[in-house]
Amino acid sequence: MTTLAILTAAGSGTRLGRALPKALVELGGSPLVLHAARRLAASGAVDRIVVTAPPGLAAAVSDVVTADAHVTCPVRVVDGGATRQASVAAGLALAAPEDDVVLVHDAARPLASPELVRRVVAAVRAGHPAVVPGLPVTDTIKRVSPALASRAPAARPAPPGLVVERVVDTPDRALLRAVQTPQGFDRALLERAHAAGAARAAVEDLAATDDAGLVEALGEPVHVVAGEESAMKITTEPDLALARLLLEERP
Repeated sequence: MTTLAILTAAGSGTRLGRALPKALVELGGSPLVLHAARRLAASGAVDRIVVTAPPGLAAAVSDVVTADAHVTCPVRVVDGGATRQASVAAGLALAAPEDDVVLVHDAARPLASPELVRRVVAAVRAGHPAVVPGLPVTDTIKRVSPALASRAPAARPAPPGLVVERVVDTPDRALLRAVQTPQGFDRALLERAHAAGAARAAVEDLAATDDAGLVEALGEPVHVVAGEESAMKITTEPDLALARLLLEERP
């Protein structure tokens, strides 16, 4: 049996402030999507890669990824959807009959290592049908409720734009994990989760932010393996600067 990796690269990346899609922004001379594809291939645990590209840019992304000598497994590039969930569904539709494990990875996490890829795949093949990498949370986290927004008792009007939220509680951070990708799944379970959540896929505010959330919505367990700092997500320009430093430390 084989492992398919779906590499989502269809996001616009508006918060990065660039004129081109985030996946095509360069890091150390190579686009983010290429870094991610190289590391998936280098793991030796991935047999095929499907990349979901920004609509209309599948040919451009294909030129970047398929021509690279370091991407040593077969790659297919397709147009992504309006949301991340829809893009993953488009990639999942291309799974081959022999693909029993599916990884879902983000081009926005270009430096996730081959070791991390192998760890996730190994956990799925060891009998855990849904696996995510995660890091312990070091900050104190507060859960808030906008519905319980605090109102100042004084008659003095609040400054324009000021938003004050009420703290509900403080979760035990020892039990919290910051989740990363690649996430790994038994292929049948992932297909069932996407089928059950398909109605959410077209609307950004309703779509799942990760595939583990769709599995959780089925009531199925999701397990966590150790993540890594290098699997950070690039969203803003400071994130890109940090990724450059990480790349210099570990090419």
